[in-house]
This record gives sequence, C-alpha cells and structure tokens, in this order.
Amino acid sequence: MRHKDPTNPHVWLLRAKANLTLAEKGGRLKGVAYEDLCFNAQQAAEKALKAVCLAYELEFPKTHSLVHLIDILAAGGVEIPETVRDADILTQYAVQSRYPSVTEDITKDEYRDALKLASKVVFWAEKAIK
Repeated sequence: MRHKDPTNPHVWLLRAKANLTLAEKGGRLKGVAYEDLCFNAQQAAEKALKAVCLAYELEFPKTHSLVHLIDILAAGGVEIPETVRDADILTQYAVQSRYPSVTEDITKDEYRDALKLASKVVFWAEKAIK
C-alpha cells in the first residue's frame, strides 16, 4: 500500500490513527496545550470519516465540518451510529483551537471528551471500511 495515495481509504485511516495517537500521547506530556490535542482529535475524526467516504466511493469537498461529512455518508446510504454523530462537536476544534485567541481555554475534561469521541469515530471507521 502506498502511504501517500489520497484515493486509498486505508491511507486516510492510517493518518487518522496517527492524529489520534498524537492526541492520546500528547496528554501525558508537560507543556502541550489542550487546544492542540483537541485539534488532533478533530483531525483524527475528520480523516476517519473521509476514509469511509472513499471506501464507499462518495465524493467529499475540502472541509473540516464533521457534520457535512456525516451528512454525505448518510446520503450515500451509510448507517451512522449515534456515537459517531455525537462527534460533530469536534468541528469546533478544527480551526478556532489551532491558534492563540481570546476564546476560553479548553479544559482537561473537554480534552478527555474530545479524545473519547474521536476514538469512537476512528474505531467505527476501521470497522466500516473492512
């Protein structure tokens, strides 16, 4: 398998798992901002959803919106469990948490929730594309 083939759902899933690992392991390191960890959690979910789109031959635009990706999958006949739909809240971490801003800091509990949601999406995607 070529590790850079953008048409291969397994390549997208590998990248999703890499982002999930960064989100998980980064939580154990000093000096890592929860905002950055939540960004990686969002990226894991986004790439996992895009992997499923590719597996089902569903086109998707360049987007960070998990809701939009979930809608594309649902319209394509893919059954989306509620645990995956719940991950739409991660979209907020796609852009606003990437850079310093005046918004409220992300808490440890919010980080843990983001990690759980992203993990569920990646796990579901892995099963969905086999």
